[in-house]
Amino acid sequence: MSSVLERPTLVLNRNWQPVGVASVGRALIKVYNGAAKVVDPNDYQLYTWSDWSALEPADGEPFIQTPQLRLRVPEVVTLVHYDRVPMKRVTFSRRNLFRRDNYTCQYCGRRPGTEELTIDHVVPRSQGGDSSWENCVVACVRCNARKANRTPQQAGMKLLKEPRKPKWRPAYASLSVKIDSWSRFISEVYWNVELEQ
Repeated sequence: MSSVLERPTLVLNRNWQPVGVASVGRALIKVYNGAAKVVDPNDYQLYTWSDWSALEPADGEPFIQTPQLRLRVPEVVTLVHYDRVPMKRVTFSRRNLFRRDNYTCQYCGRRPGTEELTIDHVVPRSQGGDSSWENCVVACVRCNARKANRTPQQAGMKLLKEPRKPKWRPAYASLSVKIDSWSRFISEVYWNVELEQ
């Protein structure tokens, strides 16, 4: 049962904008306390705790077994009183840079695996380049060595695409599980949300 309680649930604000992801256990506590309602992603009907706990799980549908009932696992909840959309920035990090560049060398287009990928400063630090979204790219060891301490122009190399800050929200970046019903509430660019603690 603990693995079912740890599954992700999409959290919407009361205007139905995605604001994060919570574990099923945390989402159910919000519903039980009246801070949220469950959203049926098929017909958008809202359920309070008493309504939701009265529903029987369909065959093959995940559920939580308690001594008194079988409780359906919510995929989406909406908060009752929260209007704002969090303006989180995507942290500049090695992990997020690899995600942005899809684990692909930005010079040759190869995907050799993380052990053979490095971070390259487009304008080298020795020439005044900084460590930022707009100046760093993923490069394979071979291309990084070939470029060395030069700009792509100086090395006669071309970038596959101009490095930019990613548009996805950090809240959706770390999920390995993709829940199909969420596509009705968030666009593909946002698939990349850290679980609420």
